[in-house]
Amino acid sequence: MKIIYAGMFIILLFILYMLVPPNESSTFTDEEEGESVTEDGDNVHVSSSSNGLENRIEAVLNEEEALKGAIAGISIRSGTTGDIRYDHFGDLRLHPASNMKLLTGAAALSVLGEDYRFSTQLLTDGVIDEHTLKGNLYIKGKGDPTLTVSAFKDIALELKQKGITHISGHIIGDDTWYDNERLSRDLNWSDETYYYGAQISALTASPNEDFDAGSVIVSVHPQNEGESPSVKIVPQTNYVQIENQAITTNSDTTEPNVTIERTHGTNQIMITGEIPSQSRGVYEWVSVWDPTQYALDLFQSALQTQGVSWSGTVVKGKAPKNAHILFERRSSPLSELLVPFMKLSNNTIGEMLVKEIGRYKHGEGSWEKGLLVLEMEMNRMGMNLDTMLLRDGSGISHINMIPANDITSLLYTIQQQSWFQTFKHSLPVAGRADRIIGGTLRYRMGGFNVQAKTGTIYGVSTLSGYAETAQGEPIIFSILLNNLLDDDDGPDIQDKLIKTILNTDIVNQ
Repeated sequence: MKIIYAGMFIILLFILYMLVPPNESSTFTDEEEGESVTEDGDNVHVSSSSNGLENRIEAVLNEEEALKGAIAGISIRSGTTGDIRYDHFGDLRLHPASNMKLLTGAAALSVLGEDYRFSTQLLTDGVIDEHTLKGNLYIKGKGDPTLTVSAFKDIALELKQKGITHISGHIIGDDTWYDNERLSRDLNWSDETYYYGAQISALTASPNEDFDAGSVIVSVHPQNEGESPSVKIVPQTNYVQIENQAITTNSDTTEPNVTIERTHGTNQIMITGEIPSQSRGVYEWVSVWDPTQYALDLFQSALQTQGVSWSGTVVKGKAPKNAHILFERRSSPLSELLVPFMKLSNNTIGEMLVKEIGRYKHGEGSWEKGLLVLEMEMNRMGMNLDTMLLRDGSGISHINMIPANDITSLLYTIQQQSWFQTFKHSLPVAGRADRIIGGTLRYRMGGFNVQAKTGTIYGVSTLSGYAETAQGEPIIFSILLNNLLDDDDGPDIQDKLIKTILNTDIVNQ
């Protein structure tokens, strides 16, 4: 009888199965949230009534064509408790791009302090006799990225005010505060000609108040049709040479097609292409070859402007131990330098900070020692070094790898540090048009309370920082998008995700 009953039960199940119409998709209900979600192949479609954070984020991720084949690492924490509210591949190691600067900035503040200043010294091994310095004049750089034309003029003026109008010896540039490794080990060769890949020297110069050390600004403006465009270099210097092969055209468009590049191993800057007569011009920040010599060139010009002459040559060298200081210029404090570093994503400041903390802690201004200090500081701040790989201070390396959960962990932990407000102040503020406030977020997420660091390298777009939800809850987030076919797609995706997150009631999830 048992066998007969079992057989009848199986037949009944088969009849019921045949009565239910087939459906390629399935729907399930989350009883706790009361949300309806439809699964269709690999996609998840969330109903408009959904208020669950996870489903809302997943909906954004699934609707973005640019993310197909890409990787998104997302971590969201409560800003008050540090609890993870959501993560999507949050423990997966991904390239941070310039979100690496968050680590560098935190380490620099911890090691050097908010009031730390870089210095540049004038020294001599001689004596002042009436108006002549009988001996050599040394200008010793100690990693100051704020040396502009104006700064060199001030230094030269200090020399003149000491009564010196002639130097009987040589002018010697000393850049030995750091090692002679000029480029970070993972820098792409194609980046080396541009300001964001500039060489790092302890004695360098910047063309502007953004402190893009080791670079010049090249501007190209149209002339009459058929003529070569005009070219201007800032700062004015003979250290770089211009080969202008561009031409002015009469075109309906105002969009120029001009390339400005420096030939590797030289300071020859090639300008090619066409610029329409109606164009407003083209600007390019170009790195120099050997920034120490660049700084010396600007220093020479400053001395000449002050009427100071010299008998010897201008060369690189090292100040002897018996040299004494004539004058020392100090930079603005680290608390102020962090503003262009973070808000404008200044790579050279990032690499100089790494070398400086190496010099400060180990007496060697190198990437090797600096990264060792960086790792020690991150370990002290609770990051798991076993899950990451750190290779530079700016994030331009494609080998840096950090999980999103570790970035939010760091951002939560440092809220207890005495220097935290300085750190947070340095971050770009969303929607603020003033570039020294809004920085790289000045045209993004207007109306939302977001302070965060952006990051972009080829195929990578990242955003990590602090925000406040519509309900007033502080959150900490990290969004690392990797393997994008076009990194320009990244910011729009991040903005959609942030707006989704901030408009969700996370507290009552």
